[in-house]
Amino acid sequence: MNHQYFMKEALLEAQKGDLPYGAVIVKDNEVIIRGYNTTQTNNDVAAHGEINVLRQFTKKYGYSLETLKGYTLYTTCEPCPMCAAACVWAGVSQIVFGASTKQLIDLGTKQIDIPCKTVVEKGFQNIEVIGGILADECLELFRQL
Repeated sequence: MNHQYFMKEALLEAQKGDLPYGAVIVKDNEVIIRGYNTTQTNNDVAAHGEINVLRQFTKKYGYSLETLKGYTLYTTCEPCPMCAAACVWAGVSQIVFGASTKQLIDLGTKQIDIPCKTVVEKGFQNIEVIGGILADECLELFRQL
């Protein structure tokens, strides 16, 4: 699987959002669902890019604790605790992110300083977490704010 290719797809989505959080769900080297942050547009504190793609996916394909088994969620920034927990509930097999929470905090953005991996490890699914894919490109979107 080409992590850089799919992270570039998430970066394209991030440019459409209220804030530069973009996400795509991938299976068998194909983007299945695309989304981005709409917290301000929708007046919805939970409308993070990851939540939006999970909502779209489950609306289209249904929901169970293993709905996304075999799928990878790519996101421009490390999922916050809410988004990481949603990935656990959805049964995502892999989370791949660009910029880390620590990097975003260092830039001065407000973040909950709990790593995605910590939330996933406390959950009940076996989810692989990979970070740092095109992190500089992801951070650049925040530098432009």
